[in-house]
Amino acid sequence: QVQLVESGGGLVQAGGSLRLSCVRSIRMFSVTLGWYRQAPGQQRELVAAITGAGNTNYADSVKGRFAISRDDIKNTVYLQMNSLKPDDTAVYFCNAEGRISALSTASRSYWGQGTQVTVSS
Repeated sequence: QVQLVESGGGLVQAGGSLRLSCVRSIRMFSVTLGWYRQAPGQQRELVAAITGAGNTNYADSVKGRFAISRDDIKNTVYLQMNSLKPDDTAVYFCNAEGRISALSTASRSYWGQGTQVTVSS
């Protein structure tokens, strides 16, 4: 079983920055890592993702402000969030999709419990 633990959320004023971290309990193979967010009354949406090859994808609303990165030695994915806006307020979830064994052909998706980010105006 894979556990993902997020940290780094909190309360920040508009224009400020936060850095989220997500640590996986085990190494995974061919893993794509992502950050999602869910605001009250809204559906969960993709914020940013990064493949094993380092290719990144961002939601239009965060392009130029957020940056996703990964450290596979530490089994960690980061989300640097700059120029935060009140609309960025949400619970941010970490996701890892990949194989838990080099011999496995099955890819599965795992989620963290989420970390709250609140941006005040």
